[in-house]
Amino acid sequence: MYFILFYDYVENIIERRIPYREAHLNIVKGYVSRGEIVLGGAFANPTDGAAIVFKVDNKATIETFVKNDPYVMNGLVIQWKIREWSVVVGSALS
Repeated sequence: MYFILFYDYVENIIERRIPYREAHLNIVKGYVSRGEIVLGGAFANPTDGAAIVFKVDNKATIETFVKNDPYVMNGLVIQWKIREWSVVVGSALS
């Protein structure tokens, strides 16, 4: 199943994330290496949020990710939500 995690960021996220970015990316890389994160990144112009596409059996995996994400733990994410995504086309379906 596919899910999208949406983050809403605090203002000035680019500057404020610097102390936590390496730890955040290390967690992301673990999920990528297990095939649980398919795509992810911040929105641009303005950088006011992000989306991460997960391919997992249930959203509990994503909730664990959020709970342990340094961006969330340090108040850089002001709101987040998880949406199940019904993917019908694309190269990731193989």
